[in-house]
This record gives sequence, C-alpha cells and structure tokens, in this order.
Amino acid sequence: MESDSQTRTIEARVHGRYLVRVPRSPGPWPALYSFHGYGEDALTNLTAVERIPGVDDWLLVAVQALHPFYTKNERVVASWMTRQDRELAIADNVRYVHAVVDTVARAYAVTSSMVFAGFSQGVAMAYRAAAHIPAAAVIALAGDVPPDITNTADGADRSVLPHVLIGRGTTDAWYTREKMDADAERLKQLASHVETCVFIGGHEWTEAFAAAAGAFLTRLRNAPWFQ
Repeated sequence: MESDSQTRTIEARVHGRYLVRVPRSPGPWPALYSFHGYGEDALTNLTAVERIPGVDDWLLVAVQALHPFYTKNERVVASWMTRQDRELAIADNVRYVHAVVDTVARAYAVTSSMVFAGFSQGVAMAYRAAAHIPAAAVIALAGDVPPDITNTADGADRSVLPHVLIGRGTTDAWYTREKMDADAERLKQLASHVETCVFIGGHEWTEAFAAAAGAFLTRLRNAPWFQ
C-alpha cells in the first residue's frame, strides 16, 4: 500500500557554536571567519587557520556547522547540509553566519574588513557568506563554487564575490584539476580577482597552502582599499 503521508517543514530555533581567538595586539583587527569540512569541528578548523603566517593580528572566528553528529569513536563533529530541503538549509546557514558576524562586531574591536575561509564542504559556506555579507576576500581550499552563487545575489549591482584564492592539492581525488579550472573560469564573471594555488598534497590543509594564504592576506592588507 502506498503511503499518503505529506512532507511539511517548520522553522525551529537551534543554537550554533563558534570559537574566537583574540589577538594579543591592541585592536581594532580585521576578522577572518572560517568554515570546517564535513565531519570536522570548529576547533579542527581553527587549528588549521592558526598555521597561516601573519594571522597573529587577525581576529579568528571558526564557525561550527549546525548539524552535529557522532563519529564511531563518539567524537562530536558536524556537517553543513545535505541535499534534503536544500534551499531552506542554505537560507538557515546564511542567517546563522549573519548572526555570528553581527555578534562578533558588537563584542570585539574589529575593522570593517573581513575574510571568509572554507575547507572542503565549508568552501560553499565561505562563498555563500561572501555573496551576502560584504567581505574583502574568500579563501577556498578543496571545495567548489556552489551553483546557487550568481552575480545577482541580494539584487546588488556588483560582483557577487570579492578577491578569491582557490587551493587544491595535486593528489586530491575529490576536488580535481577539472573542477578547479571550471571554478576559476566561472569566477572570472563573479569575483573581483581570482588566484589559484596548486600544492603537493591531497584533500588537506598543508604548510604550503597556509603559506600561500598568508601571502594572499598580506597582499590584501597592503592594498590601499583595505581597512
């Protein structure tokens, strides 16, 4: 017998968590928001981002996804979304990041300049955040541009994305060279400036990519428009 059940959705309030690393130098500081990959957590991502040379005087904010789950060894990790109720999940995540950014701006001495960085599944979140919240740059490691990013986000008459650094490991079987090349081509229509970094390694943060990200951030901070 076929089921006659009907699928409905309802908005529910949940709490997200994020980690903040405050610089030892006096503020105000630019802020670097980072988004972890599938099956990771905010601490794993914060630890990776802290390896970037020159971030000592950046306020670091590692945002954890809203969907936690247990690994086989009972470690709590998280996922950003699945294909189920995709559009609702995207909207929920964008509102979540907006709330984090607004709360951080009220709680800490930050400048108006911010950067969004993502690894793997978190790359889509970094792109989406930058499409809805004015940012100086996106750092995207081992993840592709989501299809919902267009040049008309928010109805604004501007490029959707700011400066972008794309990273890929030579042995990364998931984020392939073909995917990176396709993203770089698409971003020519969406971003102010695009750089790529191909390093020896796999689907991972490496010292080589951390160094490239550090050089990228240094160039941003030396730009006359950066605040």
